[in-house]
Amino acid sequence: MFDLWRRVAAALWMVLCLAAQAAPGAADALPLALPLTVSQDVRATAYWVLQRADHRGQPFAIVDKSDAQIYVFEATGVLVGSSPVLLGLAPGDRDAVPQMGDRTPASLAPSERTTPAGRFDSEPGRNLKGEAIVWIDYDAALAIHRLRPAPEYEQRPQRMASINPLDRRITFGCVVVPEAFFDGVIAPTLGSRRGVVYVLPEERRSRALLQAADAPPPAVD
Repeated sequence: MFDLWRRVAAALWMVLCLAAQAAPGAADALPLALPLTVSQDVRATAYWVLQRADHRGQPFAIVDKSDAQIYVFEATGVLVGSSPVLLGLAPGDRDAVPQMGDRTPASLAPSERTTPAGRFDSEPGRNLKGEAIVWIDYDAALAIHRLRPAPEYEQRPQRMASINPLDRRITFGCVVVPEAFFDGVIAPTLGSRRGVVYVLPEERRSRALLQAADAPPPAVD
């Protein structure tokens, strides 16, 4: 029975893909080979990015905070890989704390340790220790980086391996990925050139983020 339902789901997904490809203006604007397990918010965001060329021909990533998962795409829309991630301890979609980059991590209150939602122009770089990272927001010192050694009580490797997304909330705000994923997926894409990172909101649907990006800029008096 399970195999039957899986075949039905796969057939339905193929029909949807063919229908989308047949739609006017949709050619070459679909992310390729998205697993059926990908959330609707991630799927809708990937379609939106490619249909509007919002990524400007650059590689891009979508961080699904609700599932604590990252999806990395080539500029063409091909999914390069996905992985669980560790995210900011505090839930919410607020902007980064003002002048956060000038503060020490230990000075951040638990309520300030949030991974903000939004669209970010990313850039490869290095931290003060010379480690290769991908800046999401340089001024706020927010980046995608490898899983690093941390105090044992934080149990970061165990949290990364947990199937419960709530267990993966522990960082000061950065998006932390397994070392092998950074080296094999992040480094050759976002780590080699500028890109775009879309961090989906967890307190509202992703369409709110996309509608905000579609809105015209405010008039200047």
